[in-house]
Amino acid sequence: MRPERLNKIAVIGGGSWATAIVKMLCNNVEQLHWWIRSAETVEFINKYHHNPSYLSSVELEMKKIALSNDLKKVIASADILVMAIPSAFLKESIASLDAADLANKTIFSAIKGIVPEDNLIVGEFFNNQYNLPLSRIGVIAGPCHAEEVALEKLSYLTIASQNTDAAVFMASQIACRYIKTTVSDDIYGTEYSAVLKNVFAIASGICHGLGYGDNFQSVLVSNAIQEIKRFVDIVHPIDRDINSSVYLGDLLVTAYSQFSRNRTFGGMVGKGYSVKAAQLEMNMVAEGYYAVKCIHEINKTYLVDMPITEAVYRILYEKMAPAIEIKLLTDRLS
Repeated sequence: MRPERLNKIAVIGGGSWATAIVKMLCNNVEQLHWWIRSAETVEFINKYHHNPSYLSSVELEMKKIALSNDLKKVIASADILVMAIPSAFLKESIASLDAADLANKTIFSAIKGIVPEDNLIVGEFFNNQYNLPLSRIGVIAGPCHAEEVALEKLSYLTIASQNTDAAVFMASQIACRYIKTTVSDDIYGTEYSAVLKNVFAIASGICHGLGYGDNFQSVLVSNAIQEIKRFVDIVHPIDRDINSSVYLGDLLVTAYSQFSRNRTFGGMVGKGYSVKAAQLEMNMVAEGYYAVKCIHEINKTYLVDMPITEAVYRILYEKMAPAIEIKLLTDRLS
């Protein structure tokens, strides 16, 4: 696949990360296709040039954007598809598609979650369900929060694909004055790391909500990166530096940032909110809620030692008291 063929890009999704990716891409592309499910949102953005629900301060360059709620039309118009739909809603959102619709497309996942029920990272899902070759699958990974992209604060992204030409091309389309990019061939490690860091951000939020301080948080996060390493090294054993920004950096920003929805969700649970109440109060999806159950199920095969993940799972799905579960966890960390 030659990189010059990859000249038409579509973003699939209408949330904050999708909106941030559209903003980044508009710095480089002449035309960008964009699918949003809601016809009302499409009409609003076309008229007022900003997303009414997410990153509403971002002025969108509508002269470059072809916006539609017709999914097949948008996909047919592009060579590269950037998927930015929350993983819990991915299957429902693209249910109208079949393998023929995605034939010869290259998909970059900007989804930081696992497809529930299938327990597959997004790349595996498209490979298994739509027969998309791994050479046509990539990942857009952090560390990067959409809110800081909106503010044009300097941020870094890693573009991973086993097809180096495709990764380099996509990186060039995203890079701009406030975005620096690097490329990687570790599609499994970057995806799983992006999933797990959301789980650990929930743990960080729970601990903050319970009143644990920065001293403990540093221990929690240092143990979390070790947990990520143990898991990805078993699932996909290749030579990788777990301390690079796409792994450790993404974990740090998600565990500590005020913009982290997973940390916010965990903080509410730690303060006594029920899972349902916390979900209802948040306007955005905390991917880690769904991810921790999927990782729990996947790890029944691999049997990796994952005490933080299991503690979060027991709190969210077995309704264990956060104070008791985290106290038990503290005796396992070092």
